[in-house]
Amino acid sequence: MAKAHFWKSATTAALGALLLSGAARADDGLDSSAFQTIIKKQMSAFATENAEAAYAFAANSLKRKFQNPEFFMEMVRQGYQPVYKARDVTFGRSKMTKYGPTQEVFVTGPKGKDWIALYSFEQQDDGSWRISGCYLTKSEGISA
Repeated sequence: MAKAHFWKSATTAALGALLLSGAARADDGLDSSAFQTIIKKQMSAFATENAEAAYAFAANSLKRKFQNPEFFMEMVRQGYQPVYKARDVTFGRSKMTKYGPTQEVFVTGPKGKDWIALYSFEQQDDGSWRISGCYLTKSEGISA
């Protein structure tokens, strides 16, 4: 099983309609719709090559690591094609962990391979939630 750490080492256009179709689920008492909306918006920004918008959904701790939208997008382009250019996206469970909330996402990447992306979130000083990381794992037999 291939694994890649995405954003948490310290941490296209057709996507729009697909990303807007994800149904919200509340698992572990969480309102996962907020997390799903953040992920959908960031993936839409990836699909349109909008580095500023994609970077805006990153937690402050992640922004400090990557310093600017261009570095952030380059990292995503090079190492995380399944979420950068996803063909299909389906949301799984959300869960509270000792590190904060997570959202499971089933993704079919641009080459037709299936992946599981586990997004983590961090609450910012203003109370908003931002993506603090994503753990990407190749999936056998799970389709988005």
